[in-house]
Amino acid sequence: MANEQTSVPLYAASEVLTAANMNISAGTGVPVFATTVTRDAAFGGAGEKVLAEGQLCYLSSTNVVQYYDGAAWATVGPTASKVAQIVTARYATATDSSTSAYADTGLSVTITPTLNTSTILLMVNQGGVQKSNANAGTGVSLKLFRGATDLITWAAYISYTGTAVANFVGSATMDYLDSPATTAATTYKTQFASTTNTATATVQSQSTVSSITAIELLA
Repeated sequence: MANEQTSVPLYAASEVLTAANMNISAGTGVPVFATTVTRDAAFGGAGEKVLAEGQLCYLSSTNVVQYYDGAAWATVGPTASKVAQIVTARYATATDSSTSAYADTGLSVTITPTLNTSTILLMVNQGGVQKSNANAGTGVSLKLFRGATDLITWAAYISYTGTAVANFVGSATMDYLDSPATTAATTYKTQFASTTNTATATVQSQSTVSSITAIELLA
């Protein structure tokens, strides 16, 4: 990183300062270090400033601002598990399936993580889950995907009946914590299937609203 430095110099009276000396301070405002190791080595040596209370620094390895309280370094931010953003999507179009092959429910949300170390908390409410009364017995099965990656089967045989009897259970909910390891736009979606491939499964029945919320938590 262009602004990283390895010491915080202490200048003597009448010392001539070079452009390079001045550009470090002018370009960053606070000292910028690669890691805590280079930070700790930058103070108290020959020609270096003595570390004292109120000193600020920035660590490029973890993208945090720190201050020295007279005894130890403390982090100003971002702090662990800080919420960076929240994105919510809803979908209310009834969708049917009579096969055991998983298909999109229509519910999806796209989030662009701030850091590739962030985790994403998904909160899903799949509404209008129903097994119809046609043909025979079946249940509704649900999956959560990140793009084309199958993350988890989070429900199976819900709304199940073993005969040609309808069964409407309302909503199925779940939470999932994912680590996408990217700063690219990332789409999460749900899929569903008719578990036994013998009757119709429905989500968003009667235009019931489904929702999915993605919360970015900074590492």
